[in-house]
Amino acid sequence: MVRGDRVLSAEDGHSNPRTPCVSLGPAGRMAGGVLLARIMAEPIVQFEQVTKRFPGVVALAGVSFAIERGECHAIVGENGAGKSTLGRIAAGIHRPDDGRLIVEGRPVCFRSPRDAADAGVSMVHQELAFCPNLSIAENLFLGRLPTRGGFVRRQWMLEHARTMLAQVGLPADPDAEMGSLATAQEQLALIATAVGRGSRIVIMDEPTSSLSGAEADRLFDVVGSLRKRGVTVVYVSHRIEEIMRLADRVTVLRDGRYVGTWETRRTTPDEIVRLMIGRTVEAYFPEHLAVRPGESLLGVEHLSARGRFEDVSFTLRAGEIVGLAGLVGSGRSELARAIFGVESFDSGRVLVAGKPVRITSPREAIDLGIGLLPEDRKRQALVQGMGCGANLSLSLLDRLRRGLFLDSTRERRMATEYMTRLCVRAAGPDAPIDGLSGGNQQKIAIAKWLATRCRVLILDEPTRGVDVGAKAEIHTLIDRLAADGHAVLLISSELPEVLHLSTRILVLAGGRLVGELSRAEAAPERVMRMMTALDSG
Repeated sequence: MVRGDRVLSAEDGHSNPRTPCVSLGPAGRMAGGVLLARIMAEPIVQFEQVTKRFPGVVALAGVSFAIERGECHAIVGENGAGKSTLGRIAAGIHRPDDGRLIVEGRPVCFRSPRDAADAGVSMVHQELAFCPNLSIAENLFLGRLPTRGGFVRRQWMLEHARTMLAQVGLPADPDAEMGSLATAQEQLALIATAVGRGSRIVIMDEPTSSLSGAEADRLFDVVGSLRKRGVTVVYVSHRIEEIMRLADRVTVLRDGRYVGTWETRRTTPDEIVRLMIGRTVEAYFPEHLAVRPGESLLGVEHLSARGRFEDVSFTLRAGEIVGLAGLVGSGRSELARAIFGVESFDSGRVLVAGKPVRITSPREAIDLGIGLLPEDRKRQALVQGMGCGANLSLSLLDRLRRGLFLDSTRERRMATEYMTRLCVRAAGPDAPIDGLSGGNQQKIAIAKWLATRCRVLILDEPTRGVDVGAKAEIHTLIDRLAADGHAVLLISSELPEVLHLSTRILVLAGGRLVGELSRAEAAPERVMRMMTALDSG
């Protein structure tokens, strides 16, 4: 039955966009034809003034655009532009604070990924989430295991899992453990899950970030086969060459705002890069630039770790801020963790003050005067259940003890000193860290390394998730540290941050160092082209 623009099921009278049911007879057939044409013509997904806020940041601000049925629609932008957030809203992971999402002509409010899957929307995440100890089939049907009489229909599940894997070209035994698959195969298994659920809209978030060239080509073939079957693919990526190869249209986001949508055949890679940047680098002259760089404090020679980065060499001198630019998956954080002893590397060497050293643990790195601020402060830098002072002293407990016990008086005095120096807004050293704003938490995480008096600081995303005021304060602090003789390796997804602060910039793409630019040479468009492997320096 047809009521207005909606299709109602003849069985239950509820809205059912999957099963059009029209009246019999010539008039009914005519009405059904008009309705079918209207369904095919209307966008399959529409975002209307979608806004999403997180503590300290507006991830999306009034974003509106439409995705056509059956197309491959790319969403691009710099790190932090809001691409993944938009995809997660469509997949039911986040709910918008304002605006609305329309799927197949109906406003929807997904409360969970299950709601989205029931409506035909699935997401292939950049970070794969599987249970490695379960079988591939069990992972494909996770949360919806087929049962009969309270027992799992194992044979039925295996047969259907085999069909689902065949649809994406993955020749794997569905009874094998998921942990036995390579990363690229896990990515295909996740796509198989989406396709097997009958999803008509598949959102792929940076699907090739951890794939080799051959593996990425296989993924592209799968995208092509999905489109032939009428599946709409939303492709979230930084990689311009992939966008030009796969997408019918491309939407550009910048700083959480909608810039525009273009047909890929009517634009160029350079134009997309310009739209992604969309800004001029404002005049900024950090104080440390007036100081002549001193001795080499950190050297990296031909460092390689299979599957993460390869043949990386650079030096870091006293008084310098060296920016390390690259897209997600380029190997930036992996390189930082290898230098700090968190992860191993296969070949090459690290030098401290010109002398080769062997760093096999963070403790050894700290003893050599190296500190690492990791990209995820809540999981990797701070202990949320502890106070500010206790977090600040984590890296130097051996220096604060008296015999077998911690000298709490010295710990409190030290914490008060550094909290004052960094203008941490908290009631005192005993204030719980999880009660602080993101900016003040980040200051505590930085202060932890300053208290060790390290001379080399590796800062990975130092202003992620902080407000504008805290960001300016942290920028000033980083500049002051370099001016005082520290050597700083700055890793950031925010290109303006790297351009404003750095003495010179190293660019990683696909795990390789593709170039080094002086501050004068580092135009935004040029750095972005190098990051996306469209150029080399």
